[in-house]
Amino acid sequence: MLSSATKRTRQIATHLIKSYSTPAATAAMTDPSKYKFNHTMLRVRDPTASVNFYQHLGMSLVNKLTFPDNNFDLYFLAYDSPKAASHGNHWTDREGIIELTHNYGTEKEGVDFKGYHNGNKEPQGFGHVCISVDNIQAACKRLSDAGYKFQKRLEDGRMRSIAFALDPDDYWVEIIAQNPVDQTENVKETDVGTYRMNHTMVRIKDKDISLKFYQEVMGMRLLRTSENSAANFNLYFLGYGPPAGDKSANGVNPTAEREGLLELTWNYGTEKKEGKVYHDGNSEPQGFGHICVSVDDLDKACERFEEKGVNWKKRLTEGRMKNVAFVLDPDGYWIEVIANESLGKAPGEY
Repeated sequence: MLSSATKRTRQIATHLIKSYSTPAATAAMTDPSKYKFNHTMLRVRDPTASVNFYQHLGMSLVNKLTFPDNNFDLYFLAYDSPKAASHGNHWTDREGIIELTHNYGTEKEGVDFKGYHNGNKEPQGFGHVCISVDNIQAACKRLSDAGYKFQKRLEDGRMRSIAFALDPDDYWVEIIAQNPVDQTENVKETDVGTYRMNHTMVRIKDKDISLKFYQEVMGMRLLRTSENSAANFNLYFLGYGPPAGDKSANGVNPTAEREGLLELTWNYGTEKKEGKVYHDGNSEPQGFGHICVSVDDLDKACERFEEKGVNWKKRLTEGRMKNVAFVLDPDGYWIEVIANESLGKAPGEY
C-alpha cells in the first residue's frame, strides 16, 4: 500500500501537471487532424456565368445560401461525382469547395461596377485556384472549345505541363496533370469526374512566419516544397490529412490527386520589406475574400486559437452570426472557421 506521504506527493504532482497543462488540455478537446480546408471564397459579378464555368469544369452545386435582407447569395461548388474525393458528403465535411459570393446588382448591364480584382494585377495577394485533371491536353481543349479564355495555354512559355484558364471574372484557374503529360498527349478524352480542386495559392511576405502559423496554429502539414532559386521564389504546399505520396519518379506532382491544399508563394526578399506587402482582397479593390477551415468542435477550436494568440477579424461572440469566426493569418488574409456539421458539433444552423 502507498504511504500517506506518497499519496500526497502524487496528488501534488497531478495538480501541478494539470495546472501547467490547462491550455494543452483545452486544446486537446479539439483535434486539428480532423480539420478540413473547406473552401475558398471569390466574389463574382454574374453568378449564372460563374456557376456555368465551374460546372463546365465538372463541379456540382453542393449548397446555396441566400441572404436577401443583406443583398447577397453564396454558391458552393465542389467535385461530387462517384469518383470524387468527397462524393455525397455534407458541404462542411469536404475539402476543395469554391464559394462564389454574389452581391445583388453587379450583374446588371450599365451598372456602375468595374469588376473584381483577380489578385495578380497590382496590388497583388491572392494568386489562383487550381484543378488537377486526368488528361491535361484534352481538358484544355475542352475549355477552349467552349469559348473560355486562357492566361497561359499549354504551348505558351517554357512550362508545357501547366496552363492557366480565366474564369468569367478573370480569376486565374491553374490546370495541372494527374498523369505524366507525355502519356496523355495522344489521348482525346478527359473524364471530369476524376478532376480535383487541388489548391489555392496566396503570396506571403515571410515564409518562416507563415509556415509556422499554418502548421502550429492551423494544424496543417507541410506536404511539398518547390524551390525555384533561379527565379527567386519558393512554393510551399500544405494541407490536412496524410503525408504526400511519391509519384515524382514517374514525372507527376505527388500531391496532384489531392484536394484542399494551400500553396504559399514566397518571393525572395519580401520578408525584408517594411509593413504589409500583400493585398488581402477585402479592402479595395475587392476580389478574393477568404479561405475557410471546418473544424470538429467550433467552440473548442476557437478556444485553441485564442490560446495560440491569433489575431481575430471576428470572434464567435461578435456580431449577429455566432457560428462563424474569422482568424487573420500573418499577411492579413482572412481564414473563416466553421463547424464540420457531420461531426455533430455545430452550435446552430449556418
